[in-house]
Amino acid sequence: MLNLSRSQELSRRLQAMMERNISAPPLVVHGRLRRMIGLTLEADGCRAAVGDRCRISNVGSQSVEAEVVGFSGDSLFLMPTDEPHGLAPNARVTPLGKSGDVAVGPGLLGRVLNGAGRPLDSKGALKTVSRVPLKGKIVNPLQRAPIREPLDVGIRSINAFMTVGRGQRLGLFAPSGVGKSVLLGMMTRYTDADIIVVGLIGERGREVKEFIEQSLGDDGLRRSVVVATPADDPPLMRLQGAMLATSIAEYFRDCGHNVLLLMDSLTRFAQAQREIGLTIGEPPATKGYPPSVFARLPQIVERAGNGPEGGGSITAFYTVLTEADTQNDPIADAARAILDGHVVLSRHLADGGMYPAVDIERSISRAMNQITTTQQQSIANGLKKLFSLYEQNRDLINVGAYQSGTDRQLDMAIKMHPYMLQFLSQGMHEKVSFQSSTEQLAVMYSGMEDLTGEQQE
Repeated sequence: MLNLSRSQELSRRLQAMMERNISAPPLVVHGRLRRMIGLTLEADGCRAAVGDRCRISNVGSQSVEAEVVGFSGDSLFLMPTDEPHGLAPNARVTPLGKSGDVAVGPGLLGRVLNGAGRPLDSKGALKTVSRVPLKGKIVNPLQRAPIREPLDVGIRSINAFMTVGRGQRLGLFAPSGVGKSVLLGMMTRYTDADIIVVGLIGERGREVKEFIEQSLGDDGLRRSVVVATPADDPPLMRLQGAMLATSIAEYFRDCGHNVLLLMDSLTRFAQAQREIGLTIGEPPATKGYPPSVFARLPQIVERAGNGPEGGGSITAFYTVLTEADTQNDPIADAARAILDGHVVLSRHLADGGMYPAVDIERSISRAMNQITTTQQQSIANGLKKLFSLYEQNRDLINVGAYQSGTDRQLDMAIKMHPYMLQFLSQGMHEKVSFQSSTEQLAVMYSGMEDLTGEQQE
């Protein structure tokens, strides 16, 4: 009897120990930091997959988180998500596991976050309800709803000449100092969207507060989420800021909302990936950009767009900085190939005092023919031809070398040019609806027909 009782007691204790082992956290093998060159950290002695997070810490000093971005043999290459000050040789490297999801929810509205999803404002903790993958989920292209209806962005020139469709992805190509930020601010206030997600990637830190207070304002911020990773953030944080903004937009789209995603800028996103690729030894391919940059661009852009039938949409504007005022920059060239259209801002027009300085000659919306009437398309194409004809002969006209009556079409372009400049100009506090834009376009075209009749008489 005694032996039976002892056996039962041993069995009970063995069962309890087995249950504790099952619930115990897995063993973690720590590694050591062996080398640091620039922002690249090299560690050995531990195992982690690409994309996993690690904590690097010295005894008695503040720890730094880093992400595994590559490996060679038994060595891991890591990129810090914060400034790596204080790290020393043989610092402890502790794998933390994957960090492939982010917290999202309606509580993000009105908040300003950094690239790690932590609040930058002083409004307390974030109230989130679920988590979504940071790198998004692939949408079957056959399940995406087609672009069927125009989106009112409140900008007369864009509404009339390069109509944007709900769920379209466009690039805003602009050199520095031509009113890009002002145009983005106008779109955040005037676009017909349920939710606005703004990603300020790699821009000047001073512009973050200015954009929130002056461009968004209190009313705009209430329906917006801002993700800000300024230029002084590490490249990995800038990269994650762009992915976080896209993940938040995807969450609201999947909830059935129509989302406007503004990312400023796609060029800084590419430059952050270039820094990471070059520091881990990836060879430069095109003007210093490694191949991974051109693989990343479609991955981030293709996540925007319409969801399945009956769901929400993400209409995205990605700003692209054109270096030296040329469109032949490798990032600009790659962006044009993967986007559904591009709006080009011209320094020449901005220097002439026209804002927004939208160059309708070089801008195009690839979805316009599917979402506008044949009449609007015919009028827009006819006026664009006249505008282009005037620009081609601008020098002859300015020096007085052109004689009136030589070319009937050019004569008409000269007469219509002041009216077109007036039509394209718009105050930053002036909202022009899509209906009003098309009506004013038709009125201007009818005025051109009157001028044509007078010329024939």
